[in-house]
Amino acid sequence: MEAAATVASIPEEWSTRIDVHQDRQGRRYEVECRPDTLQDLCAWIVQTLDYSFAGLVVEQQSGEWSLRYLFHAADARSGRIDVLLRQPLSQVHFPSISGSLYAADWHEREAEDLFEIAFDGHPRLGDFILHDDAWQEGLAPMRKDFNGREPPALRAPNPNWRPDRIVHAPGVFGMPIGPVYSSTAESAHFLLETVGEDVIRVVPRFFYKYRAVEKIAEGRPAEDALLLAERFNGITAFAHGLAFAQALEAIGGIEVPQRALALRVLLAELERLRHHTGAIQEICESTALVVAASQAAILEEELLRLSGELTGHRYLYGLLACGGLSRDLDDAALRAATVRARGILQQLQALEKRLVRTSSFLDRLEQVGIVTEEEARACGVVGPIARASGLARDLRVALPYCGYGGYGFEVPKEAEGDGYARLRILCAEARQSVRIMEQALASLPAGPVRAADIRPCAGAALGWTEAPVGAAFHWLRVDSRGAVVRYRIIPPSFANWHVFHLAAEAFAFQDFPIILASFGLSVAENDR
Repeated sequence: MEAAATVASIPEEWSTRIDVHQDRQGRRYEVECRPDTLQDLCAWIVQTLDYSFAGLVVEQQSGEWSLRYLFHAADARSGRIDVLLRQPLSQVHFPSISGSLYAADWHEREAEDLFEIAFDGHPRLGDFILHDDAWQEGLAPMRKDFNGREPPALRAPNPNWRPDRIVHAPGVFGMPIGPVYSSTAESAHFLLETVGEDVIRVVPRFFYKYRAVEKIAEGRPAEDALLLAERFNGITAFAHGLAFAQALEAIGGIEVPQRALALRVLLAELERLRHHTGAIQEICESTALVVAASQAAILEEELLRLSGELTGHRYLYGLLACGGLSRDLDDAALRAATVRARGILQQLQALEKRLVRTSSFLDRLEQVGIVTEEEARACGVVGPIARASGLARDLRVALPYCGYGGYGFEVPKEAEGDGYARLRILCAEARQSVRIMEQALASLPAGPVRAADIRPCAGAALGWTEAPVGAAFHWLRVDSRGAVVRYRIIPPSFANWHVFHLAAEAFAFQDFPIILASFGLSVAENDR
């Protein structure tokens, strides 16, 4: 359905105002509604129009709350829809939409914890970002009157706190995993409720290292906030930095030079290739294939060294800037790097062939950790996990940026939704990344890599990228001095951790680390 027809079909009784915004990012429709029509409108956008729920942006503005519900279509023709709900600051109760749109579940829980606003009808609020056994009640760290420059006084741990239990029956055993691990894994707690070896329920608990990145960004120059965007999850630094930069460029109407756009694509795909290689290594390690894990780790290290030699940083820090890139890259070095990337991919493909011929490896992945298409759709799953469950949605196609619409590539899709399907998606996307890198290099124009005239400008915009783990959204509002007023990060891991417990349930507890590895998610990205 075309964008104009999409919005024209919105029932009049559900909206009080419809604005059309057209810019280089594409067409966006802003639909303001009343509280009593919010749930029906949002459910209709997803269920009837087949849009995806991208996230919730809460803003405390002068005299009012502004809740912005973000939706995007699966193809570039239909654009985006923002549903806007406004209420006076004295009114802190909002209708919950998670009953009909389960993907909004964690977004509402997060907003309740950080802003102390309530979502009427939500079955489980509180004890989410700010753990009840460590934080003060009513803290609301994202409110404007909260002083983010002083550490909050933490109360003493609650000796009566106990993990949530779902299953209560004779013979049920609660097996805690985490939050402290012996490796480099970030802090996360999983309570596996089991009967014998069968996992009946998985209760995850994250945010042990909540860092308040969004709060820290407030009042800082946008250039400083770009550093935060790059660093809150180091292994996908370029993707998140790019989303932030594009939001800032949309606010200022900045035209990024064509050479910078091509280089951004090439570097984004280099990061994806390296990330997926590392994810494959973790899957091999989880299944005790020590040799295969070592081989994949060597390939990931080669890609890290390639990145470092090409750009000066193994994880591509410091290259992005508002209006393009902070510096140019040598054409000969880019050609050599792309040839090396092709060679590393060939070695990865050879490893893939050996893996799919190893029966003991396949036995640990096939029909294990299944996420059905229905579950993926309901939970708002994104990226390789969604595509392994039959949802071939990719922001490089749905909302093209950096010229991705002009590149030829495929969005792989599998139907089984198990660990083996997720492995196949990672391998297929690695092949597509090198294909895109070669196209970007072949069409690389001469010229500058940064816009010449960049001036502070007040406004707000959404930036996005298809990060290696999936769709990443960065909402940014700045004042006339270029200082951040509101910064909201919606990372892909936040969406994908939401469905993880379903994948781990109904399997043996010894399958848990393999399912965990096949998801390839970041706790640090989640605990922003």
